[in-house]
Amino acid sequence: MPAPSTALARLPFFLPAAISLLAGLYAASRLLLDEASTDRVAGAHGILMVLGFLGTLIALERAVALREVWGYAAPAALGAGGLTLVVPVPRVISQVLLIVGCALATAVLAMLWRRARDDATATQVLAATLALGAAVLWTRLDVAGLLPWLVGYVVLTVCAERVELARLSLPPTAGPTLLALATAVHAGVVAATLWPAVGCRFLGGALIVLVAWLIRHDVARRTIRRNGLPRYAAAAMLAGYFWLAVAGTMWLAGGQPASPQRYDVLVHACFLGFAMSMVMAHAPVILPAVLRVKLPYRPILWLPLGLLHLGLALRVAAGLVLGHGLAWQASGFLTVAALLALAGAAATCVIGGRTQRFQEVAA
Repeated sequence: MPAPSTALARLPFFLPAAISLLAGLYAASRLLLDEASTDRVAGAHGILMVLGFLGTLIALERAVALREVWGYAAPAALGAGGLTLVVPVPRVISQVLLIVGCALATAVLAMLWRRARDDATATQVLAATLALGAAVLWTRLDVAGLLPWLVGYVVLTVCAERVELARLSLPPTAGPTLLALATAVHAGVVAATLWPAVGCRFLGGALIVLVAWLIRHDVARRTIRRNGLPRYAAAAMLAGYFWLAVAGTMWLAGGQPASPQRYDVLVHACFLGFAMSMVMAHAPVILPAVLRVKLPYRPILWLPLGLLHLGLALRVAAGLVLGHGLAWQASGFLTVAALLALAGAAATCVIGGRTQRFQEVAA
């Protein structure tokens, strides 16, 4: 049986990720209004956003690269795991589906590494093992205890993608350096669970070194001076690196977050400031590759990017200075609006691009 090769055939794997995102945003809204909410979906906010949404998208992208039909079982299981988190079924069903999905995603990446045997893919294998570890540990720990594992998974995946995309502009030692730094981050994640006082600081230091190395070599430092898509993507990536450095500094200086305010800053610096900024930067490349839908650049893409970082900056300032009050809630809803605006902006770009091509053909 051939692997799905059309946008329509791949859509069923993409839709659960979109539903997990919407459910995660609903959960975020509930937690902004009531941090002690016992709502089922609110309690799964972090898992929905990282494994249900990002995990499914990443697994789908890797399945497309593998070009084997069995590889699509990974995004299918992860997507199903996200969907079952929002319906009234025993949580153990979601946990099993997420474990299976992460295990299959790791197997897909192992096969890709056997094909290419490059350091960027080896780094993605390390990242996938962290996602698998998080899924397994979720049967015993709460989401706060999984934070280093989820952060490590997202960070290593994104950094490996950056090195893979910028291979031609990097020095020959880039691959081994990336793998060495990724191994240090991986060790820091494990240490942060076993010995939190020391491990969190080690993880923070490893993240700072990794982001400093990436900034030094990333072409975004040059393309920020250009116009159009290169400037937009570069701005999103550099902003993402900034927030990852903030998170690393917090871990290095303070260890395990000791207050809800510090925990909130750490979580959202990683997953909104870094991860979602990188998603915005790469959306014009990822969407065509995964769904075979062209996403031409339009200036409207700056709107969700600006809202995201404005809302996050206000959230950090309000949370640390004023506590979790009205200003903090308002800034949180601003970041929710940014992610919804991203979907609207992407749809506008896709429709606008198709209309322009139709007019060109008609002319």
